[in-house]
Amino acid sequence: MNRLFLIAEIGQAHNGNVQKAHDYIDAVATTGVDAIKFQTHIADAESSIHEPFRIQITEAYETRFDYWKAMEFSLDQWMSLKNHCDDVGLEFMSSPFSNAAVDLLETIGVKRYKIGSGEVTNFLLLERVAQTHKPVILSSGMSSYKELDAAVSFLKSKDVQHSILQCTTAYPTDATQLGLNIITELKNRYQIPVGYSDHSAHLATGIAAIAVGATILEFHVILNANETGPDASSSLTIEEAKKLVKEVRYIYNAIQHSIDKTDNSNYKELKQIFEKSLAVNKALPKGHSLAFSDLEAKKPKGYGIDAAEFETVIGKQLTRAMNPWEFLNKIDIA
Repeated sequence: MNRLFLIAEIGQAHNGNVQKAHDYIDAVATTGVDAIKFQTHIADAESSIHEPFRIQITEAYETRFDYWKAMEFSLDQWMSLKNHCDDVGLEFMSSPFSNAAVDLLETIGVKRYKIGSGEVTNFLLLERVAQTHKPVILSSGMSSYKELDAAVSFLKSKDVQHSILQCTTAYPTDATQLGLNIITELKNRYQIPVGYSDHSAHLATGIAAIAVGATILEFHVILNANETGPDASSSLTIEEAKKLVKEVRYIYNAIQHSIDKTDNSNYKELKQIFEKSLAVNKALPKGHSLAFSDLEAKKPKGYGIDAAEFETVIGKQLTRAMNPWEFLNKIDIA
């Protein structure tokens, strides 16, 4: 991926309501991101009644399995969401959590797969995704380098194009947990595109991630600050997302244009205006031995000895009387 790629993560913010999912697509389309990402859950394939709750938002679901069941959409509903994304110019993405979910997403039609950090060690899922021959984005949140090494090696063995996101699995993520340093470590270790998946709900985090080398940025969004979904406290509002997109694209553009500090030829005319020439700051008689206290520097450059050369005139005698604020030239000293 040779460009900045921005992903707005919806997750389960739709709460299983397909109309709300469509509302999210319309809202996210106004932010300027490249893609909108959902999660595809098929409860029977990925979970069981024994899965504990991570965050139980309401008492509506007796088990986590029941929650995943409520988050499911039918194939027709997923197709309607994919078509809606196409209509508004967003890439449709959805993280699969089972091989059955990959099968469904292949029917819908996706360009790439995002693998959640809890699935990095799920080589059964990685094998199914590799069979699609589509690019993979790995999230590293819960993974050690040993686990990432194994996943990367597996994807390489399958000739799968891949990238990695630094991510901290904490909702929301505190400043002390961001791990922005890992972005550089991942780039050096794997020599592949590296990004950042953010759960901090701060604009500054995404901007900083791009500044230190991330080329993919994923962040959670909610329609408004009153949302109560499981990731609400880790999400940006739509208005905040608009600001973030504008700022990170600005910073990314800046990074693409390096400045050569060894060459300042472009400033030749400005240097002539802003740099200064030596002058005397008081009336001085012919033969006066110049001291530091006699000197001032005045714009523009080129009307007297360069201010940078002031030490060369200290102790020299004037060859003529000088008036206050006259420029001092080499002809004036001996």
